[in-house]
Amino acid sequence: MDNLYQTRNILCIDLKSFFASCECIERGLDPFKVPIVVANPKQGNGAITLAVTPYLKAQGVGSRTRLYNIPKNIKYTIVPPRMKLYIAKSKEVVGIYLDYVAKEDLHVYSIDECFLDVTDYLKLYKKNDYELAEEILKRVEMQTGLTATCGIGPNLLLAKVAMDTEAKKYKNGIAKWTYDDIPTKLWNITPLSKMWGIGSRMEKNLNNLGIYSIGELAKYDVNKLKDKFGVMGLELWNHANGIDLSRIADFKVQAKDKSYSHSQVLFKDYNESNIRIIISEMVDLLAARLRANNKQTTVIGFGISYSKEINSGFYHSLKLDVATDSAKEITKYCNMIFDRYYDFAPIRKVSISCGGLISKQGVQLNLFEEFSHIQKETKINEAIDEIKNKFGKNSLIKASSLLPDSTAIERNTKIGGHHE
Repeated sequence: MDNLYQTRNILCIDLKSFFASCECIERGLDPFKVPIVVANPKQGNGAITLAVTPYLKAQGVGSRTRLYNIPKNIKYTIVPPRMKLYIAKSKEVVGIYLDYVAKEDLHVYSIDECFLDVTDYLKLYKKNDYELAEEILKRVEMQTGLTATCGIGPNLLLAKVAMDTEAKKYKNGIAKWTYDDIPTKLWNITPLSKMWGIGSRMEKNLNNLGIYSIGELAKYDVNKLKDKFGVMGLELWNHANGIDLSRIADFKVQAKDKSYSHSQVLFKDYNESNIRIIISEMVDLLAARLRANNKQTTVIGFGISYSKEINSGFYHSLKLDVATDSAKEITKYCNMIFDRYYDFAPIRKVSISCGGLISKQGVQLNLFEEFSHIQKETKINEAIDEIKNKFGKNSLIKASSLLPDSTAIERNTKIGGHHE
């Protein structure tokens, strides 16, 4: 078990109230003293706040809420988002980080958040990780006017969670966790959605199993989690126990194997109530492509991009225990990733990929699924593929494709979406 607990010196740095702070700096204002909200004023009172100043946060205003949710007694000024400004500021900060570490030891997680692996630099700077973090944060503030918080940990996960849950409590904005802090700090996290990588929907799924804290998740039967959530169940259990073997270098590796991918830009805002129709339709196309080429996937990637105003999203992949070309299986894992990471922002793009392709060599039996059911699904898919190939993609459609939120019929009359 000890080999699961690698020890690196990882910094996770987040720029505080980034968009709002940029707006204040441009105006020569102190973000800790002025009530500025970044939102699109053209959207009226229902506009989503993309950021609020620390001054407003101290009064209980959330950084991602609707304008009408801000208490009436709180006065504030709305400023429209300026993405070019934020990107320029972000690049300036990343430039500072690159003065301390090489590109291969830096991972830009989002426009305002980065991971730095400083393990191999501590002797060079004659500092420990905490002292180096202090120096970097002071330089960012001195050079750009932006303030930041930093989590330090022996792996990416613990550095991130330390930053998310504890760093803001300290005056210098720095919190350091070690593996010894897992029982006293990590396991005490509740509700579950406070943990990096657990969204509100996954929280509900875990609550239904009687799991309400990270400690309870860590002590839950890992085999039952795998039965319920597949490979994601194992990942949840590992993270609850502070285990994360990923390295920053992993994000730099380009996929060498061929993959089938499909992405779709949506014509309106979608959310958790209607996005699953889109997911299902996109998976159907990918699964049909796998079957047509006698391939199966062993790695499923799924990503969501939010509206341009929010300018964020997520993309995660899962390595499967058993290769598949089943739309039902691929959809299940896409929905699991969605449930885990979605945070209720308006969706404008969906991306799905099937990688780690292998030639189909027969049916992989599952002890918990009757062979007759697998045969039945295979025969149905073969019949559907044959009909569509002969008479066109719209010759046979699901009833859900007739719903207003579906894009399948319209897309099938065109090229069929973007493939790579």
